[in-house]
Amino acid sequence: MHPGSSRAHASSSTACRAEIIDPLLEARRKLRELFAVLHRKLLAIVRDDTVCRRLMTVPGIGPVVSMAFTATIDVPARFKRSKAVGAALGLTPILNQSGESKRLGRVSLCGDGMTRTLLYEAAQVMLTRTTKWSWLKAWAMKVAARRGIQKAIVALARRLAVILHRIWVSGTDFR
Repeated sequence: MHPGSSRAHASSSTACRAEIIDPLLEARRKLRELFAVLHRKLLAIVRDDTVCRRLMTVPGIGPVVSMAFTATIDVPARFKRSKAVGAALGLTPILNQSGESKRLGRVSLCGDGMTRTLLYEAAQVMLTRTTKWSWLKAWAMKVAARRGIQKAIVALARRLAVILHRIWVSGTDFR
């Protein structure tokens, strides 16, 4: 093997990497810039929307969750009771019945998947990362002690949906 051939191979592979990686880095930079622009627009919309600002008084609910919730529910008067919102978003368990046996299964997954996912993530953040205590977090921690953390997160997400709807209908802030 020639002593200079490894140097030539190294420089050609570096050039090849630059041809591949530079366009990828440029695309990533452009996506981050567009994301920042869209995020600023979302914050401006939420800042001017009184309903979204009220919904963000609930711990764990930020601008993205409040905007997705209001866009999904659209007209809160469609629901006679706030408890129906959890079912409409697919956050209630499926009941499997056969003869005399009744078994509660996984969540139904009907309704808007993005809003359900955002509520689940908000509940997870409230339980695992938020240090500030509220009656809502204390309730969810009791559920987690009895039934497990995963079921507590789903239960808290369902309860968050009910609370958000109630806040929207009544025009009050979270207490």
